[in-house]
Amino acid sequence: MANLQLAELTTDNLFAALQLPPQASDSDKEPVAPVAWSIAEAYVNPTAWPRVVVDGDNVVGFVMANWNPEEEIPEFRAGIWRLNVARDVRRRGVGRFAVEQVAGEARRRGLDRITVLWVPGPDGPEDFYLRCGFRKTGHLLFGEVVGELRL
Repeated sequence: MANLQLAELTTDNLFAALQLPPQASDSDKEPVAPVAWSIAEAYVNPTAWPRVVVDGDNVVGFVMANWNPEEEIPEFRAGIWRLNVARDVRRRGVGRFAVEQVAGEARRRGLDRITVLWVPGPDGPEDFYLRCGFRKTGHLLFGEVVGELRL
């Protein structure tokens, strides 16, 4: 996965992005919302920042951040709202790359932290986010753990 890049969501990569998990059945639950849901949220929320992760011509991931310094809830001012990675490239650096790109964009915007929320549980992304440098803040929002990455 040496050719990873972050790209804007376009008509050229939209269909591939929509194919990313979750495509959950009863026996295969994913701990994150579908990309289609994220794109719908981005459409109505001007502070959302949807991007695809590409490896050459292949879409291998999707990340949506949010940049809203006016947000009343501090945990929602700057951070990752969604992160989806194709199943066949998991554990190959795609998710970490996406987190690093969001952190880099936050730095370019003059921010000193980003946040992420996750549902606690054995199938959740907690270990991944902790390995990426997030730390649990001890706060819960909407039943989800709040993680913070200082930049």
